Amino acid sequence: MKALIIFCSRYGQTKKIATYIADNISYYQLCDVINITDAMNINFNWKQYDRILIGASIHYGHFNPILNKFIQLNLFAIKKLISGFFSVNLTARKIEKNSPRTNIYTYKFLKGSPWKPNCCAVFAGALQYSNYNWFNKIVIQIIMLLTGGETNSNCNIEYTDWEEVRIFINYFKKLK
Repeated sequence: MKALIIFCSRYGQTKKIATYIADNISYYQLCDVINITDAMNINFNWKQYDRILIGASIHYGHFNPILNKFIQLNLFAIKKLISGFFSVNLTARKIEKNSPRTNIYTYKFLKGSPWKPNCCAVFAGALQYSNYNWFNKIVIQIIMLLTGGETNSNCNIEYTDWEEVRIFINYFKKLK
């Protein structure tokens, strides 16, 4: 059987995490990793998968609306699989906001979603000033100033705790 990993990434950190997870699900013969935008155009043969993992990033306090659309369109099939969800956001760089219960974005998503994944994680993303246009750079600097984060627009910081990602991978692999 295969694992299907769907990701929704704006600046690449969620894609990086999804790819890392796929590379580390070693007991599967195959693992498909697909951008959610591409996945919207695929008529999946769901019978080839025994599990699905969906990862999505937060941008200005919201998940991309395509996340909910994908779930709605595929809910019946997803509910038949072992499933997991991970969110990626800069708020999760703070220990008190890096779990599904304490991260407001993930909490609200899970509470309002018809999909109830078997497992869930929240990972800190990356602050990538070099990838932002001037407007986003200013807005993110203001947000970082208000939340005690890095405001130097000449630096990029990866906050992702890769050990936490490995722990999540091991948990997800063992789900039955």
